[in-house]
Amino acid sequence: MIRDDIHDAMIAAMRARDKESLGAFRLIQSAIKNRDIEARMEPAFRDGPRSDKDDDALVVGVLQGMVKQRRDSITMYRQGGREELAAAEEAEVAIIERFLPVPLSEDETKAAIEAIKVELGASGMKDMGNVMATLKARHGMQLDMSKASRLVKAALS
Repeated sequence: MIRDDIHDAMIAAMRARDKESLGAFRLIQSAIKNRDIEARMEPAFRDGPRSDKDDDALVVGVLQGMVKQRRDSITMYRQGGREELAAAEEAEVAIIERFLPVPLSEDETKAAIEAIKVELGASGMKDMGNVMATLKARHGMQLDMSKASRLVKAALS
């Protein structure tokens, strides 16, 4: 599980006395714990324990959100002329991305969309919801869904 990998990496950073990495791992752990607390309020969580796949999906969602926040910060820091802060954010992004699944390339995404389009018999924009739902179910952890949405629109147009 991704959660265990993060915990093991945090322990390794403690032993190596790597303060920068340790700080990033603590931020990750905190964000995951906050998401766990939020999830307790969701009806699906009360129905029973989550599977490892569901847990990994939750953790990946948290990590993707953290990467997006940091990339936005990097842009703002660079516009403000704060290169040292941008570099610190980039270091955190590199640490966080170690735990994310390898994203599909644009060509792989297009191939997956075409396969789903053929499988579902999708022919126009009215089928976009079905294609997006299937794409998310199969490849959700490996895709930026906003970019995928743009590619699905292009494929169905």
